[in-house]
Amino acid sequence: MPSATKAKAKLKLHPLEDRVVIMPDEEAESMRGGLYIPDTAKEKPTQGKVIAAGPGRVEKGERVKMEVAVGDKVLYGKYSGTPFQLGDDEVIIIKASDILATVE
Repeated sequence: MPSATKAKAKLKLHPLEDRVVIMPDEEAESMRGGLYIPDTAKEKPTQGKVIAAGPGRVEKGERVKMEVAVGDKVLYGKYSGTPFQLGDDEVIIIKASDILATVE
């Protein structure tokens, strides 16, 4: 008899070209003047951790190596990238050129 519960298939993302998948840092819940700021009024996070990176773009027939790697903490533009629901988490798929800096 088959089991009533099935294990979820783990979705893996493999970005293409010079795209990067970033897990945004969680914003700490803040209070201003004794009032909680609702999620809709909070600013989007602008830093996170690289969880997947593509092989790099092709330019003049040769592959240009990526400047960021999996595990790097990066800063990116506030409205950059495309949000994507990955399981229970929301990640951002962004072009490497939209990454502003790495954070050490």
